[in-house]
Amino acid sequence: MKHDIVEKNLGLMVILVVVAISFGSLVEIVPLFFQDETTQPVEGLEPYSALELEGRDIYIREGCVGCHSQMIRPLRAEVERYGHYSVAGESVYDFPFLWGSKRTGPDLARVGGRYSDDWHRAHLINPRDLVPQSIMPAYPFLAETPVDNSLTAKKMKTLRILGVPYTDADIAGAKDAVKGHTELDALVAYLQGLGTNITSKR
Repeated sequence: MKHDIVEKNLGLMVILVVVAISFGSLVEIVPLFFQDETTQPVEGLEPYSALELEGRDIYIREGCVGCHSQMIRPLRAEVERYGHYSVAGESVYDFPFLWGSKRTGPDLARVGGRYSDDWHRAHLINPRDLVPQSIMPAYPFLAETPVDNSLTAKKMKTLRILGVPYTDADIAGAKDAVKGHTELDALVAYLQGLGTNITSKR
């Protein structure tokens, strides 16, 4: 039988498997590059402010994405707990995107505006003050560390090359917009912006 030839010839089987996977990938992935809902920003989406951008980098640096996803799946249990499911248009300005898959802590895709700035500050300085059973690390040093604004404008210029619509004025004012703020300020600003565009539209 023909399949016996394939099963007994390792080289041929590898080639056919690669062809099958490649074809399947093309059929599934390539169309996404041509759909507006996956390549265009959702209505009202704005690029991160200079302070939010620095907060996002702190979020990445401290490994927050290792315990918190930012992607709500379109399942009943997910949307009832976290809010509207995530859509691709929310992440078009994210480089890299931070969807994640690990949920040691709750998903943060819709955390913006859910709690006050003071709540976030207290929670980041010592999570157990607000959630006694929390295993999240404390980040008190963020409140004492000034944001390094020396590269903020360069980050925004680079993101503009990638398609994020920063203006010359945004870039020129980036250093001053961040000056005088702590890393805690920046991280709270970033968290407070998460998911606010889609929730205001749905």
